[in-house]
Amino acid sequence: MRNPITILTETDLRQLVPLDLRAIDCIEDAFRALATKPVAMPPILRLDIPEHRGEVDVKTAYIPGVDSFAIKISPGFFGNPALGLPSTSGLMVVLSAQTGLVQALLLDNGYLTDLRTAAAGAVAARHLARADAQVVAVLGAGMQAEMQLRALALVRPITGARIWARDAAKAAMLAARLDLGFAVSVAGSVAEAVDGTDIVVTTTPATAPILPAGRIVAGQHITAMGSDAEHKNEVDPRLIARARYVADRLAQTRSMGELHHAIATGVIAADAVFPELGAVIAGLAPGRSGPNQITLADLTGTGIQDTAIAALAVARAKDAGAGQSFTV
Repeated sequence: MRNPITILTETDLRQLVPLDLRAIDCIEDAFRALATKPVAMPPILRLDIPEHRGEVDVKTAYIPGVDSFAIKISPGFFGNPALGLPSTSGLMVVLSAQTGLVQALLLDNGYLTDLRTAAAGAVAARHLARADAQVVAVLGAGMQAEMQLRALALVRPITGARIWARDAAKAAMLAARLDLGFAVSVAGSVAEAVDGTDIVVTTTPATAPILPAGRIVAGQHITAMGSDAEHKNEVDPRLIARARYVADRLAQTRSMGELHHAIATGVIAADAVFPELGAVIAGLAPGRSGPNQITLADLTGTGIQDTAIAALAVARAKDAGAGQSFTV
């Protein structure tokens, strides 16, 4: 058997797939497909390594009509920054949807995950935040804090941002190096960060709520993207009951998202039905009903996002003749 396989490194992928409107549209199309096509997307396979603050997720999905699918291995080791290492890494394996043969190895070190996660935040804001949203609060100061801001600026007329993090020095370093065309300041508290903003994005691995329900007022949009495991919780569960809640995948947020904690605390019934982001995009469910509504997108990360962004990367690599190829 002679099967060509393309290897793309993080350097290749950063050049081929930047954070731009095409990447955001790619993820939007994936969410739409989740609502309108018979997508096959199994539950996340998860491995915990608690003594090293480590977790490994394996995600995948098959989209009818797409010639390939991706299987992503995504480690997150949150003690790594103290060792001078990134907290996330990983790779994607792209296989033919027709034969199952490996087509490509994307050695992205987590870049494509960071990219598609930021793009998902932009998609959520595009469909749920007010069209005139200008000021953003970001809770957290890691890679996702930066990328969420960059993505939001592509879909909303952002004029300013505030960053809060438990590590104030880290927040200050991020704010100082960002050059986004608008002012980025450091907030001394969550209240200082959130009050008077239009969009709030939570980007932390918190295990207890950092965003109180009482801090949110009419018209604000919240994108919660840090709770991608059962033990993580960034948002006061009572906020779920106050907001127009939208899940990336309802079955998933019931077991591991912010909704999971609202159910566990009795704020929301276990069988309560909420719309998914894909249904809002496809016009099958309403999104924001007016300028004073509070909206909340619970983004736990889905395998369809990984297959979609991997397919975009492989297509661009083919067009550009990028990567290293070998035959097995």
